[in-house]
Amino acid sequence: MMAPLMAPLRTPLIAALVRDSALVWLASGVVGVSFGAISVAGGLPVWVPVLMSLVVYAGSAQFSAVGVLLAGGGPFAAAATGLLLNTRTAAFSLAVADVIGQGRLARFLGAHLVTDETVAFALAQPDPARRRAAFWISGLGLFAVWNLGVLAGGLAGGALGDTGAYGLDAAFPAVLAALVLPALREGPAVRRSALLGAGLALAVTPAVPAGVPVLLALAGLAVYGRGDGRRTA
Repeated sequence: MMAPLMAPLRTPLIAALVRDSALVWLASGVVGVSFGAISVAGGLPVWVPVLMSLVVYAGSAQFSAVGVLLAGGGPFAAAATGLLLNTRTAAFSLAVADVIGQGRLARFLGAHLVTDETVAFALAQPDPARRRAAFWISGLGLFAVWNLGVLAGGLAGGALGDTGAYGLDAAFPAVLAALVLPALREGPAVRRSALLGAGLALAVTPAVPAGVPVLLALAGLAVYGRGDGRRTA
């Protein structure tokens, strides 16, 4: 499946995409280790975070669901929390619908790989061929590294101590910021939307679970296209 997706690209360009994706993979692996360690140190068996990472594959939703379980909540409450936080991927899927591909298998697998990082990395590319290749390269690598990190963290359990004390959790948002900042050059409409969305996310962060601020930031799209007498789809 990967060969036809990347056929239009030369090997040096593919190598460049792999090199750039590696930064995201590294950050993902760090967070995955933290998730696996926290889950097992809290009393969950290793297979729970590992299976969740394979099937659910959504960082913030997984952290929130495990938090509910470790706090004494039932599986239905944990699942509802994860589903709420994952609703934002519906908008992300629309943004990369033409990038994933047309076949049923490509759409099925691609939908599972849609994350904040893969969408941001794909949309940062200058042409359709590179966007498609970037999505699949970053997505498949991210999936592999995340799951390996969760397994490693789960096996290590509480031996890692407080993973937050290392300050490595800052790596993920830093990489995301580097990916999305170039999009702000596309015009004032994008900057207005981004500013409103970022302001809303920052305002509600202290009061809502992780992941919800990202969902609420979509309200920034309400001002997209305004100010120049037209609304852009």
